[in-house]
Amino acid sequence: MKVLYAVGARPNFMKVAPIYEAFENYMHQKNPEIQIEQYLVHTGQHYDHAMSELFFDNLGMPRPDVNLEIGSGTHGQQTGRIMENFEQVLFEWKPDLVLVVGDVNSTMACTIDAKKLGIPVAHVEAGLRSRDMTMPEEINRIVTDALADLLLTTDHGANKNLLAEGVSEDRIHFVGNVMIDSLLKHREKALKSSTLKDLDLLDVDGNTKDYAVLTLHRPGNVDNSEILKNIGEALVQIGKKMTVIFPIHPRTRGRLESNELTGIFSEINNIRLLEPLGYLDFLNLMANASIILTDSGGIQEESTILDIPCLTLRPNTERPVTIEQGTNLLVGNKREAIIEAFQSVLDGKIKKGQAPELWDGHAADRIVEVLVSWFKNTCNN
Repeated sequence: MKVLYAVGARPNFMKVAPIYEAFENYMHQKNPEIQIEQYLVHTGQHYDHAMSELFFDNLGMPRPDVNLEIGSGTHGQQTGRIMENFEQVLFEWKPDLVLVVGDVNSTMACTIDAKKLGIPVAHVEAGLRSRDMTMPEEINRIVTDALADLLLTTDHGANKNLLAEGVSEDRIHFVGNVMIDSLLKHREKALKSSTLKDLDLLDVDGNTKDYAVLTLHRPGNVDNSEILKNIGEALVQIGKKMTVIFPIHPRTRGRLESNELTGIFSEINNIRLLEPLGYLDFLNLMANASIILTDSGGIQEESTILDIPCLTLRPNTERPVTIEQGTNLLVGNKREAIIEAFQSVLDGKIKKGQAPELWDGHAADRIVEVLVSWFKNTCNN
């Protein structure tokens, strides 16, 4: 069985690492009659060292077998370059299965390539829906799920979404959240890192100071100068209560500079801009935060497991389970709503969460069982 992973962005790495390891463990511990060859293709969609390469080091993954070095561009340019280059990899390696993860352009592009060549595709994190077609990620999710042969879901809501879209039940497999596998495996090591000391987030007695963590990269937030300014004005008010730590996405930094908003997002307002952090450093930063503000999907999930209050700065989310069961609160991107929600957290009014079903650190093992079973059935037929 030859499995080819397509990864392109930070969250992809965190989802693939446990699956890669679980396949290795399966071969060594269960001695199946089939041998599993694993190949890793990095599309290079995220090309900054801290946004990509550093994650391979942090997660203990082998180096990619090939890096397509696609880089940035418009959605059409990036998707087209990925398809052109990934197709050549498929011609050369002829995998039995292509495994894609998440909802970035690489996910959709590699899925289309594989299906046009008759190669089966498994989609990890299938079935998530925001119902917002202005999000490029939503388009990527829908196209990928329409084409993929195996749809590996994180929660029951994702199953219901797929069934409502007419997907046959035999293609859907509820396996849990593989990103949480990475979090639970690396949390203890992350907490031992010197991140807080390095960032001066400890007091003289070694106790953690109150601080907020911010991530911001969605086009709906950063491409609109008025919305970005609105969020910045809310952060100014939050900065009066505690430091805001903002590891900034390269794309977002460019938007701040082009819209002349760096004066708002600055130390003057107690907002500290950092270069992107490695996985372990960022996990430590999240785990010790008083509150997280984000427009990221994965951070909504991680904050739920870390039991840290999370304010999602979007009008919708494809991860409603983090609201229904977790610590996530959907607040949108309006200044007053953000400030009000932040104050509620300070007043202790936000709910406590719990881990959703199968977010237990063993999703990768279940994924491997599904894929091996599928391969055996395919060979027998």
